Amino acid sequence: MFALAAGAIIVAMALVVGRAVRGPTVFDRALAGNSVGMLAILLLAVMGFLTGRPEFLDIGLVYGLLNLIGTLAVLRFFRRGDLAPDEPEQES
Repeated sequence: MFALAAGAIIVAMALVVGRAVRGPTVFDRALAGNSVGMLAILLLAVMGFLTGRPEFLDIGLVYGLLNLIGTLAVLRFFRRGDLAPDEPEQES
C-alpha cells in the first residue's frame, strides 16, 4: 500500500516538474518548485516508513523549513530585485 503511495508521489512529481518547465510566469515556476519540495518531503516520509527508519521524518522537517525559506527568498528576489532588507527612510 505504501509502495503504491510512493509511486503516486513520483508520478505527481513528474507532473509538477512538467508544469515548472512549461509554466508561463516566474510565479508558476516558483509554485512548482515549492510543490516539488512538498512532494519530496512526502516521499521521504513514505520511504522512511517503508524502510523502518523514523529519522527520515526529521530530515523531512528540516527540508520543509529550508523549502519555505528558499521559496520566500526567491519570490522576494523576483518581486523587488534584491534580497537586502529595507533601508530606513531619511528624515529631512
